Amino acid sequence: MADITAILQQYATKFNKDLEIYFPKAEDKEHRAFNAMHYSLMNGGKRLRPFLLHETAALFGVPYDTAFPVAASLEMLHTYSLIHDDLPSMDNDDFRRGFPTCHKAYDEATAILAGDGLLTYAFEVLNTSPISDSKKVELTLLLARAAGAYDGMVAGQVLDLYTDTHQEFAHPEEVIKHTEEMKTGRLLRYPCEAGAVLGNATADERNTLIKFSRNLGIAFQITDDILDVVGDEKVVGKTLKKDKAQAKLNFVSIYGVDKAKAFATDLINEAESLIDTFGAKADNLKMLSRYFLTRNH
Repeated sequence: MADITAILQQYATKFNKDLEIYFPKAEDKEHRAFNAMHYSLMNGGKRLRPFLLHETAALFGVPYDTAFPVAASLEMLHTYSLIHDDLPSMDNDDFRRGFPTCHKAYDEATAILAGDGLLTYAFEVLNTSPISDSKKVELTLLLARAAGAYDGMVAGQVLDLYTDTHQEFAHPEEVIKHTEEMKTGRLLRYPCEAGAVLGNATADERNTLIKFSRNLGIAFQITDDILDVVGDEKVVGKTLKKDKAQAKLNFVSIYGVDKAKAFATDLINEAESLIDTFGAKADNLKMLSRYFLTRNH
């Protein structure tokens, strides 16, 4: 079986090259935020979410080019969330993916506008897809909900900001799972669901992929929480050990590193078994699932 890191690197190289079509040269004064959008989007990133979307769509024979605008729009929206997450009023990070964060490379006002720009550009790009209008409408609605303030990414960020270990919870593990489901999980569920929409999946196939994504989301967040404790800052590319300093409630603060690792392993084992029904076509998705456990950044 091929090495998933090599597959991801090959995919990211092509994906990054293709992204440039959305960023024509812009040097006028009013394009400062546009250039900051490009800066943050192109500086690193494993492109896990667009890869997940492409691989899910490929289960149903959807070509790369057909899925590309949908995957590109997702990565734009994801990058917007990182720009805003790094702001002084949020997590206050100086580095992202090994590079100065957007507000450090430019300034805070430009970073806010760059995030706003990527959020809106994502929906513009999504609607350039060579797919039916009905699928564009469905994907636009799914992406808006995934990023939203009711039960999407924004709602999860609120919980992450205002929930800490100093508070008393009857079931803290349910609080952190709920936070992850929105903050991290919704942008991992969306590519699986979008791939199903693009591929005209059956209701059962779509539900299976949603369950698969749920396990991925929790495992991904557990690994993030573990890396914040034991990771190498130079490899991870951002400031570490902040969660404990900020008394953040997370999987490590609840379970400890070893138990959290075991929990993540069980989730990935279950995730892999869920997609057995797709046969060899799901090999890359299974390798990606395992990578969620072993990644070091």
